[in-house]
Amino acid sequence: MMIIHVVQKDETVNSIAGLYGVSADRIMLENELIPRNSLVSGQTIVITFPEQTYVVQEGDTLLGIANSYDVSLLQILRNNPYLSNREYIFPGETLVISYNNKGRKIAIIGYANYFINDRILKKTLPYLTYISIFGYRVIEGSEIVEIEDSKLIQTAKDYGVAPLMILSTLSTVGQENIETAYNILNNEYLMDRLIDNILVILEKKEYYGVNVTYQLLSNATLSAYEKFNTRAYNRVKKEGYAFFVTISPNVEFTADRIFFERVNYTKVLQDTDGAIILNYSWATSMGPPAPVASISRINEFLDYLLPQTQPDKLTLGISQIAYDWELPYIIGISKANSLTLDGAVALARQVGAIIQFDEVSQTPYYKYYYESAIGLAREHVVWFIDARSIDAILILIIERGLNGSCIWNIMNYNPQMWLVINTQYEIERIPQIL
Repeated sequence: MMIIHVVQKDETVNSIAGLYGVSADRIMLENELIPRNSLVSGQTIVITFPEQTYVVQEGDTLLGIANSYDVSLLQILRNNPYLSNREYIFPGETLVISYNNKGRKIAIIGYANYFINDRILKKTLPYLTYISIFGYRVIEGSEIVEIEDSKLIQTAKDYGVAPLMILSTLSTVGQENIETAYNILNNEYLMDRLIDNILVILEKKEYYGVNVTYQLLSNATLSAYEKFNTRAYNRVKKEGYAFFVTISPNVEFTADRIFFERVNYTKVLQDTDGAIILNYSWATSMGPPAPVASISRINEFLDYLLPQTQPDKLTLGISQIAYDWELPYIIGISKANSLTLDGAVALARQVGAIIQFDEVSQTPYYKYYYESAIGLAREHVVWFIDARSIDAILILIIERGLNGSCIWNIMNYNPQMWLVINTQYEIERIPQIL
């Protein structure tokens, strides 16, 4: 069980702990709060209520404690993530053994660049079903630029997580190579050559499967994508690998409206093991100031998409990012810069903002003024997600019968996200990897 507390004016960690009858130290530890930082009005704090805990005794080991409760070592690490990079446990500290989260299973896919920090990786892996490794890039002639990811793949398997190779024509900053993509999609020889190259890497690196990004899928390109998808799916499955696709809906906007292109995805979704619905977020955004993830817009898209496939084939994306826009917004000129979720709260603290919450989108935001070096004050608006947003998306996934969620990306560790997931849901594992 968990409760999401929204900080009110003048509240402290101690006063919040008193409200719920829990330890202030535990709140600090689980939410990874920095003692010197004051709380921000409107920020979220996740309060957990474990089902079973254990106080460490002299001579205990993590494996011994796990065996005594008949649970896995991974469960202990998942419930106590601060242990992931520690060599020792100490007598007197309290470990969470279990939460009352059985019965609601969910698959979690984490997206990571191949150069992810090893400490963050090991802290995150216990929460994942799959890890999608970003960096393989298709170039002219259907060649694939490889990355050095052997250690990452092995570490994932050591934690029982299935590694997926992400394939795209995207650069590391999200630039799409349109010409290369179109050349391959309109040439059967290049299609087959690309599939051959995919299979070589899957075998060489011992991947569980491939996750192909369809960034340019639209009504204009649909037939070409369907042809490639069917060919790739049949070949990859024949060789014993899993075949996933990431679909990025084409979102368009005008001065007063945001909408998505209505594409019939039925045939593409038929020839996959699963489809991930995700619009990649990068360091900047040219789009208008808007919620990073809107429940109302997600529902609208699912209303259109679900009649085309089985719900349990779909995985819904969560973007761990905040955007800071300078106002007024001018289409084609204005752009937003990105922040981490922790960075968004830190900025609110720095500028003295009160975090608001938009009930329609289920996302937080705030406004502030920034004075430039020449003394010109400009208004800014910051949109991001918090524990309430994540909880709303997960509830939607369960209500709609979807397979789970994918996290773009796991390069930063957000403790509240994993608290919300782990305290309420049982994370699916792939038997062949365990």
